[in-house]
Amino acid sequence: MAFELGGGKRGIRPSMNVTPLVDVVLVLLIIFMVITPMLIKQMSVNVPTKPKDDKLAEPDKPGDDEPQVILHVAGDGSAWINRNRIADVELGVRLKRVFAARVDQTLFFDADDQVAYERAMQVLDIARGTGLATIAVLTDPVTIQ
Repeated sequence: MAFELGGGKRGIRPSMNVTPLVDVVLVLLIIFMVITPMLIKQMSVNVPTKPKDDKLAEPDKPGDDEPQVILHVAGDGSAWINRNRIADVELGVRLKRVFAARVDQTLFFDADDQVAYERAMQVLDIARGTGLATIAVLTDPVTIQ
């Protein structure tokens, strides 16, 4: 707080000094401008579009050479690649081996409704750590062939 000293009948008049307040606000603004871009975590999601006319939709190819690879987390928390149960320590290595010889680098991820979110994310992080090009999260139940 600053004071103005003036002669006369008025005496001392207090006035507000806002310079320190402006300095603090500018420092906080700079801090938030630097930190905010680091807080954003991105994961791209591609949602398939529904064809406008069912007659124009392409039928599934029955003679597909490579079956789709589905990473499934069961209700008890166990990880499965198609019909094979896989331990967490082997999961990354097994996925790298499976996709090493495949042209299609798409992994389909599915989790039961009873699985804890944390467990599903642990398995998904292991799969993302293998460097796969695309991981598609399944929304409808799928029968594994």
